[in-house]
Amino acid sequence: MIHEAELHSILQKLKATPSERLESDVLEFKLYSSEKALHNAKDLAEEFSAFANHLGGHIIVGVRDSSDLPGCNWGDQLVGFPTIDLHITQERLSGKLRPKQQLRLAQFIFEGCSYLVISVPKPRDTLVSTTSGKVCIRDGKSSRAMEPYEIASAVKALQDYDWSAVIIDDAGIDDLDEQAIEIARANFKSKFSDKAAEVDSWDTVTFLNKAKLSIKGKITRTAIILLGKQESEHFIGPSEAKIRWLLKDSRGNDKDYLIAGCPLLLAVGKIYAKIRNSKYRYLKDGTLFPEEIDQYEPFTLREAINNCIAHQDYSLCGRINVVEMEDQLIFTNLGSFIPGDVERVVRENAPEEHYRNRFLAAAMANLKMVDTAGGGIRKMFNFQRQRFFPLPDYDLSEKRVKVTITGKVLDIDYARILARNLELSFGEIMLLDKVQKKIPLSKAEGKHLKARKLIEGRRPNFFLSKKLSQVTGQKAVYSKNKALDKAYYLDFIVKSIEVHRSLERKDVDELLWKKLPDRMDDKQKKIKINHLLSELRKLGKIKNIGTRRKSAWVVNKNPIKTQ
Repeated sequence: MIHEAELHSILQKLKATPSERLESDVLEFKLYSSEKALHNAKDLAEEFSAFANHLGGHIIVGVRDSSDLPGCNWGDQLVGFPTIDLHITQERLSGKLRPKQQLRLAQFIFEGCSYLVISVPKPRDTLVSTTSGKVCIRDGKSSRAMEPYEIASAVKALQDYDWSAVIIDDAGIDDLDEQAIEIARANFKSKFSDKAAEVDSWDTVTFLNKAKLSIKGKITRTAIILLGKQESEHFIGPSEAKIRWLLKDSRGNDKDYLIAGCPLLLAVGKIYAKIRNSKYRYLKDGTLFPEEIDQYEPFTLREAINNCIAHQDYSLCGRINVVEMEDQLIFTNLGSFIPGDVERVVRENAPEEHYRNRFLAAAMANLKMVDTAGGGIRKMFNFQRQRFFPLPDYDLSEKRVKVTITGKVLDIDYARILARNLELSFGEIMLLDKVQKKIPLSKAEGKHLKARKLIEGRRPNFFLSKKLSQVTGQKAVYSKNKALDKAYYLDFIVKSIEVHRSLERKDVDELLWKKLPDRMDDKQKKIKINHLLSELRKLGKIKNIGTRRKSAWVVNKNPIKTQ
């Protein structure tokens, strides 16, 4: 983003230099005035597209080609926006871009005139077009529409682009942390034990090259992220290399926090040390469970943090977050989940073919920070399975990856199933995990579990099947979920009315509520009782002598079956 002093410097130069001389492939001047309405939201959207699909840059609105600096007319005609409100400006302009962009806008005052600055970030993982489908590119000091062959080439380049491999010309070995380098060297030797003696003979430059932290002796963004001194983070600006740990109490209030920055190789240990990995004591069930166990497997904690580092979209200029609550941990990093489907990754247990930060991921693998075989996520799932804890939850919405690790038994019955049914496949365990978390199953998933006689009920209210309940000693749980015979309910209502002479609707609800299946929610139970009372009335066995608002059900002394 252009700072005010920088903008003032540019505008001061413009007073003596024609704007076309100062314009470049990363700087454009635009004019909008009531006298010459050349630029509206559509035009600015095309300019934004051109910069976004090139190197990024800045668009300064309020400059005439003749170097006259009239500023912006912040009235009704400013790029189609009714007020100075930058939020409205952002919404109008962003709405004309695909995908929709989070714009960085600023208003500045220079010599009594207002100027709008639109800062366009460098390209990330997709081309930016307008709502009309126009894809533009910056060509020297001007912008133009891209040709079809250029679009295909640009898409390929974006796929090949690796933010983490970019060389930082101004950075040197002195910008790296000595302790981090020593630990990195020790980890490398541990990973490649057959080369330990050889590694000891390497100087720092050779080691950094071999470990994929530098390229031909040049410091990369990866080297700054993993080994850089705290004050070296500016080399990757405006991106950040920070992990924020936040501790919350049972009410969601913040209790403590820590922000750890470069070098992230050391930051992982600092964050790990903050997490309270308490002992978890199981309810005894014969010899089924050990008496106590750590809430979280250490591998799971380190893998989750390191995955956030490896897969963070640093171009989004955000932080990695670790939120600790009483019985769960939440890890978040910015950027989409490249594999797309977590369940497929776990089932197939195969290394991914594409990574967002390929150079960074390779370096972290060399330093034993991530699993080289690509099976780290599956291992996390396995450790949770072995504890009989819920499997990790992945939320891939809002252009971020959110992983929740639960450190307790969520459903003791589900835990018993895992303990006593070792033949269950990983795919079936993942589906049963959805059932315990009340996550709806697809038709195909429900059909598979029903065919295996693992669940009963109707979508979306599935519950453990009779067969599985008998195997795991959950007969009482099954009975609470399985509806009793309808005749039982009908007879029970009539006999209760006979005993009490009359019952209001709330009385009937109270009598039946706990006898209805646990799988039913409150609305479903209400509907079920409605149907039972209606059927008894139609059979002529009971009648309502009260009002519709306040019913009084009594036994019909002269039963006449109604239609």
